[in-house]
Amino acid sequence: MAAGDSENIRYCARFSYLCLKFTLIVYSMFFWLIGALILAIGIYAEVERQKYKTLESAFLAPAIILILLGIVMFLVSFVGVLASLRDNIGLLQAFMYILGICLFIELVGGVVALIFRNQTIDFLNDNIRRGIRNYYDDLDFKNIMDFVQKQFKCCGGEDFKDWSQNQYHACSAPGPLACGVPYTCCIRNKTDIMNTMCGYKMIDREPLSVRDIIYIRGCTNAVLIWFLDNYSIMAGVMLGILLPQFLGVLLSLLYITRVEDIIAEYKLNENLLQETQPKSETEFASAGCCMCYPE
Repeated sequence: MAAGDSENIRYCARFSYLCLKFTLIVYSMFFWLIGALILAIGIYAEVERQKYKTLESAFLAPAIILILLGIVMFLVSFVGVLASLRDNIGLLQAFMYILGICLFIELVGGVVALIFRNQTIDFLNDNIRRGIRNYYDDLDFKNIMDFVQKQFKCCGGEDFKDWSQNQYHACSAPGPLACGVPYTCCIRNKTDIMNTMCGYKMIDREPLSVRDIIYIRGCTNAVLIWFLDNYSIMAGVMLGILLPQFLGVLLSLLYITRVEDIIAEYKLNENLLQETQPKSETEFASAGCCMCYPE
């Protein structure tokens, strides 16, 4: 092969075709199985949620989020598995571009959320209030909200007065929960016996007068402050989300380049065979299409 022709074989001597192929197959199959597992969990959770479903709770339902995430991961990873098994350039490029677009959207979304931080916080608060309205009807949201309020020592979205959005906690409600907050908003020691009515008649009082009884700060700010204080954990979560996608884009790019090199090399040698003797044809056939040929 002429020296000038070898320049077209960009990575022939640097990356093993079989190594790249095996790595991409394992990568795609791993996330394919993860996607199938997430989808199965989401479907099961949604079936259970239908028993207690309310009209306005779908947006905050973890089951819906799991189903959408599982479908995306399953389909995209399936494309990757099929493309890497068949060495299909079109599918490989589609897999790479989809991963790249997802990565780009996530990065842009994160930057936009930071730039428009106040609007993001308002958006979260509005949707938490929507969930609070159905607190006792949507068990998924109730469990999440209770966990967040106890774990992050907070109450409501913007503040504890958000609980007035719930029909049972509104000050105009007739029941015993009227003008109160759930017991998960209450401040207590681990040795104390939980009083489920500890939040009784708290909503209409001033924050400073109840700060020793309930948590007065909202959960949106509490969670954001926790992430800022634990930036290493946040960085780890971000890397855990973005790094695998970047690795998939890189593997796809290298593999596409490697397959294109093999195709170009095969066509070049096929043209040379037409001008050589039968002996050379036998030697070329024994070399195989996945080998790196000497210059």
